[in-house]
Amino acid sequence: MKPLPLAVHTAAQVRALDRHAIDDLHIPSYTLMTQAGEAAAVALRSCWPSKQRIAVICGPGNNGGDGYVLARLAQAMRIDVTVVSLSDPTRLGGDAKRAHDDFVAAGGAVQAWSDGCLDKAEVIVDAIFGTGLSRDLDAVMIERINTINECGVPILSLDIPSGLDADTGKVWGAAIVAERTLSFIGLKLGFYLGEGPNHTGIVLFDDLDLPAGASEFVPPSALRIDEDFVAQLLPRRRRTSHKGEQGSVLVIGGGLGMAGAARMAGEAALRAGAGLVTVATCPENVASITASRPELMCRGVESASDLTAMIERADVLAIGPGLGQSDWSRALLDVALASDKPTIIDADALNLLAHAPCSNSKWILTPHPGEAGRLLGISTAEVQSNRLQSAREIAKKFGGTVVLKGAGTLVVTGDSLPYICDQGNPGMASPGMGDVLTGVITGIAAQTADLPGAARAGVLVHAMAGDMAARRGERGLLATDLFGYLPTCVNPAQRF
Repeated sequence: MKPLPLAVHTAAQVRALDRHAIDDLHIPSYTLMTQAGEAAAVALRSCWPSKQRIAVICGPGNNGGDGYVLARLAQAMRIDVTVVSLSDPTRLGGDAKRAHDDFVAAGGAVQAWSDGCLDKAEVIVDAIFGTGLSRDLDAVMIERINTINECGVPILSLDIPSGLDADTGKVWGAAIVAERTLSFIGLKLGFYLGEGPNHTGIVLFDDLDLPAGASEFVPPSALRIDEDFVAQLLPRRRRTSHKGEQGSVLVIGGGLGMAGAARMAGEAALRAGAGLVTVATCPENVASITASRPELMCRGVESASDLTAMIERADVLAIGPGLGQSDWSRALLDVALASDKPTIIDADALNLLAHAPCSNSKWILTPHPGEAGRLLGISTAEVQSNRLQSAREIAKKFGGTVVLKGAGTLVVTGDSLPYICDQGNPGMASPGMGDVLTGVITGIAAQTADLPGAARAGVLVHAMAGDMAARRGERGLLATDLFGYLPTCVNPAQRF
């Protein structure tokens, strides 16, 4: 398989790329379909080399045509192929009809859906619906997709899991839950939004041998964050560098009984490479934070006026982890925001901001979906139903850079292209992960003075560390488990 591109497209943009290949580059459409089938055959053999019985479920359009090409090639590879058509093959048209006829001419047989038609399959290929689906499926199709999902064998989806909206990740009644999704020509936005991450499995890619630069004909809708960016933002340090050159961070948080959140954010900033990290917290927390991580400087804060000198010495602020929503919390937030220092805002600071909205170009907001809903005055479900639009609305309302956390974390700055993180795992849905992310972003911001860049790099570094920590298993993953892996992730020049 080919490396995943950085560009992520809508369904309409992928169709435009397809038309560009056919109309402007003069590549016959059936050649593209044949190349899609060939790429699927390669994916099938590389992912499941020992499987000898496959079932290809073909729909009524070109996605079904890709399936017929794959079935013909698999049959030539002496794989036992069962082809099940979910539509009347005599009503096929264009390239899909040609692919069907070529399969039959090569000795292939097509059967209609029936009870038990998938019983012998060791792998199922989903070639039912492509990226054009934009309506609810009928009850019969929903039942069949559910039956496919319940077969207990791996599923390879061609281009997109059938039933998933290519733009929003919405499920149109039911959608295939694939173990692998082989995307053609361009990655689809819906892979990373809504329910997409629950259905795509591991995403593979093939550009169908389009000429280099062809994808630039249509600008993307988003970009994936990749490790090369982290390497560019965080190059190898000079031998003579010292901690004073790596930035000074002030973490403000940890109300009474909530020392852990501020302590984790502070340590994460250190692990991300910040030169100096001070935690400003309620006096009762100082002893426990200092004892558990002596590399952190810790100061008790009785009132907002105690913060002034600490803020002046800091290059970047982080406020919110364990802050609470008391009068003390509100006063500390007001002083921090009045400083005009670059600031990362998380947790309770976001909830306080929701009650008294204001705008600032020099901050990063890091809401989870519930906090995003409070910032916008909508429900969590509404945020999740259109995550990209929600992130854009927060950026428009509050300014700066927005990190909307969750599966497929989004990073949005003004009118710039949004960024998507496609790493991370479900084990990271555990207490304190957001505090660690805040610390990582703040630590990188202190070293680079690039807030949007720090947000992007921090999100990816945090996700990569989470994936490394989860190699022992996702369930039971703790936020502090990431600390041992963060230095590896923020030193890419030494890793590669």
